[in-house]
Amino acid sequence: MSDSIKVILASASPRRRQLLAAAGIQFEVIESMVPEQHAAGEAPRDYALRMARDKAAAVSSRFPDAIAVGADTIVVCEGQILEKPADANDARRMLAMLSGRTHTVVTAFALARGGNILESSPVESRVTFRKLGDAEIDAYIATDEPYDKAGAYGIQGVGNGFISQVEGSRDNVMGLPTEHVVAALARFGVKRV
Repeated sequence: MSDSIKVILASASPRRRQLLAAAGIQFEVIESMVPEQHAAGEAPRDYALRMARDKAAAVSSRFPDAIAVGADTIVVCEGQILEKPADANDARRMLAMLSGRTHTVVTAFALARGGNILESSPVESRVTFRKLGDAEIDAYIATDEPYDKAGAYGIQGVGNGFISQVEGSRDNVMGLPTEHVVAALARFGVKRV
């Protein structure tokens, strides 16, 4: 049955690609090209969920026989949504805010077929950073690792050294709640290889 169901990851994220492949799911990658724009007054979970649903729906409407997987990750600290940093100063601001605090990582995922959402859910993890020094933050920014990551850090890279505790899924913090996505795909007939 799984041979007849094509899965498309509606994301260019190398981390999502790695996580889904490691979970044993065969898929193609087609970027959604959906612009990420927070609506005024929109709650963080609602924003991540809307983006995941929009990405999955956009790709699935172009490939109606496939199941498209959309995802969106945001970091929330002190009530502020931290997306991908615009530049070094923005990354510095985010990392200084996260220093010594616990924040929430919300990764929402959505499955869609023929432009219709089959299933979607936001998944949360809580991450605690140890206190960071200014020189440490500057050295990290110089690695270029922060630029394509929500909250300006990557748990799978050098940024992992900033983390003192993770409550919940580490995969979710990387950008895909793999266990939830694989279970959802299975409900629609997609099997692991």
